[in-house]
Parts: sequence; structure tokens; C-alpha cells
Amino acid sequence: MLLFTAALAAVPFISAKADDDRAHILKVYNWADYIDEDLIPEFEQWYKENTGEEVHVLYQTFDINEVMLTKIETGHEDYDVVCPSEYIIERMLKNDLLLPLDRNFGSVPDYTVNVSPFAVEKFDEMSASGRRASDYAVGFMWGTTGIMYNKAFVKKEEAQTWGILWDPKYEGKILMKDAVRDVYGSLMMYIRQDEIRSGRVTRQHVMNDASDASLKIFEDTMLCAKKNFAGWEVDFGKERMVQGKAWANITWSGDAMWALDEVGDEIDLDYVVPVEGSNVWFDGWVIPKYAKNVKAANWFINFMCTSENAIRNMDAIGYVSVIGTPEVLAYKIDESLDETVDLTYFFGEGADSVKVNSIQYPDAKTIERCALMHDAGNRTEAMLDMWSRIKGDSLHSATIIIIGLVIAVIIVFAVMKALGKNKKAKRRANAKKTSSRR
Repeated sequence: MLLFTAALAAVPFISAKADDDRAHILKVYNWADYIDEDLIPEFEQWYKENTGEEVHVLYQTFDINEVMLTKIETGHEDYDVVCPSEYIIERMLKNDLLLPLDRNFGSVPDYTVNVSPFAVEKFDEMSASGRRASDYAVGFMWGTTGIMYNKAFVKKEEAQTWGILWDPKYEGKILMKDAVRDVYGSLMMYIRQDEIRSGRVTRQHVMNDASDASLKIFEDTMLCAKKNFAGWEVDFGKERMVQGKAWANITWSGDAMWALDEVGDEIDLDYVVPVEGSNVWFDGWVIPKYAKNVKAANWFINFMCTSENAIRNMDAIGYVSVIGTPEVLAYKIDESLDETVDLTYFFGEGADSVKVNSIQYPDAKTIERCALMHDAGNRTEAMLDMWSRIKGDSLHSATIIIIGLVIAVIIVFAVMKALGKNKKAKRRANAKKTSSRR
């Protein structure tokens, strides 16, 4: 009894100790391969130098937005900083799952002002429930969805239209990105291009129209293209392209840049945003409602917004930072390039004709035909069901019945076997009792 009482008395001490440790831990939840990991220990040192406090970063990764969201929304995971995509940020804002940012860092500058006004404006398009998104989220990386292609098999003019997906000569040669939101909105711009050209609808409307009619048109049209797909991928497509195992890949601009940097001389790859339009996407830092180390979370976000760290992250992962400072522009200019790009929308005046990689920084005219994804709300499940049917994830009802019968037989067999063992055990026990009585 004394031991039990002592154990109970120790519980508050253990809990307090855990809370004290948690005050010096920063839990960061980010996409895989999406940061220069050398910056993590550097942040710990920087934080101590500027606050006098110790902090240890516990860094974890995810591959799917919805997995991250479920852990926070349902599991109430106490991540301090996460990096969702724009439509998930909007959903988290609607569902009151975010804490407002605190940009007061004392004598340390507020580096979040380095974010390009273009990115801030796009984030504020996601404002919800009377809250301005830029008060709750700071951009990290951004880019487009388009077509990466092997020049040995695909001509540039063919890759400049989403129509390549339905061209019979590409049967079994195209890798499809398993990301319904990115693919759906972009390809609907191709499917409904006549309406867009006539002015009856806007690209922004088409990108986010998840009505039953729109989903049905998309499903029927995509099923006609399915024979051209060599597979559905989230992350391995870029490696397959580098290895020359596919002719084209519907992918993100950052993955395309990674592939172009990794590919050898024997394979010539390129990337384009089709003329019909596409989506411009953003990932950003937010502090979830259940965060335990809010102070360090704000400092971590600020640290990632310095020009130097933005450049290092871009070099490490191939994606493009939302930081729009002169230092970043100067670093990205490459005088060996022939093409010039109008980046006034991102870097402001003086960036109307600069030599930068147009995969990373699309020209202003390309951005004009791109739209931002929004949260599909109560249409999300219908969209996911439609995507599963296209991929063939759903089982035929007869197949489900057969599987059910097989499982039932296995269960019955297991139960009968267990009962048989119990009877044998009882007989042995009775035999032992009889023997001992003799």
C-alpha cells in the first residue's frame, strides 16, 4: 500500500518533469526532403544566442497533407510547426486549428517581411472565418504543376498542352502524379478550355468547381486517358524520369528541377506549364492549435525567412522559396542563360527582364494562366471517391462478397480449431486429476 501511495505521489512530479522538458523541445512536422537539415542545429544555436534558452528540434516528416491534418484534427498531436499546402491551411483556418503568429522578436528583426507581396496576396485569398490568412501562416515554398518530358520522345509543342494525356502514341509512357487536387484543377482547365476562352467561366472557378457535374466530366474524360499511364506516383516519378523509364511525368516544378539537376548527359529533360493553364501552389508554416512551444515555433518560422536560409533551402531541395528579397534575386540570376523572364510580379520593379530559370520562376504571362486551389470543404470526400474510381482502388461488389466469405470461413475454422484445443486440454486435465487420485 505504501509503495502504491508513493507511486501516486510521483505522478505529478513525472508530469511536471515532462512538461518542463517539452518547453525545451520544438516539434516540427514537414514534408520529406523539404529542408536543408543542416539548418536545424543552426537554429537551435541561433535561438539560444538570441533568447538565452535551450531548444531541441524534434523533426518529423509526412508525405500526404491529409495524414498530417488528421493527426492534428483528430489526434490532437502537439506539433509546434507544420508545413501544409494552401488548401489545407485554408481548412485549418476554417476549423479553428491555427494560432495567430507573434512577430515580436525583440531586438531580432522580423524576417517574415522578406516574403514576396505576391505570396502574401495569394495567402490572403485563403482567408476564412473573418481571419486573414497571412496573420496565421507564412509561406515557405511555391511552384506550379506541369509536364516534365524526355526530349528524345516528346516534342515541346506536344508537352505544351494537357492533350498529350489522351494521345494514343503515349500509351503506357506517362507517369501520373497521385495528387487529386493538383491534377483535377489543372486538367479541368483543358477539359473546359472552350468555356474559359469564351469568358463564360474563369480558371479560378474551374480549378475549384467540385460539383457533381464537374466531377463526372473529369472522371469520364480521365478514364479515356488511363491506358496512357505507366503508374501513379507521389515521389518516385522524378527518379523514373532520370532513369529514362518514362517519357513524361505530370509533376511539380520542384520535382522537375531536382530531376534536371540529377540527370546525366545521356537523357535530356525539360518542363513546361501547359497553355491551357495550371495551378500555382504554396506550402507555408503554421502553428497548430495544440502546439506546446509557441514561442520557439514563431522564432523557427522567422529564422527560415532570412534571405540566406531561403537560398540554402532552395539549393538543398530544388523548390523555390517565397522570399522575394534583392539578395535572393541576385543569387538566382544566371547570365549564361539565353532567356529572360518578367518577374515584376514577384520581385517588383527592375525585375522585368532577368535571366533566371523559368521552371523555378515562371514568367508573368505563365502565372496569369495559373489559379490557386481552395479547400473543397464538404466536397472533398466526393472528390477522393472519384479519384479512387479512376485509379481502380475500389473493389467490385462481387469481389468484396467473395473476400468476405473467405474471411468468414477462415474465422470459423480458427474458432473450431481453438475449441478443439480447449477440449483436448480439458481431457488432459481430467486425466491428470484421475491419475493423482490413484
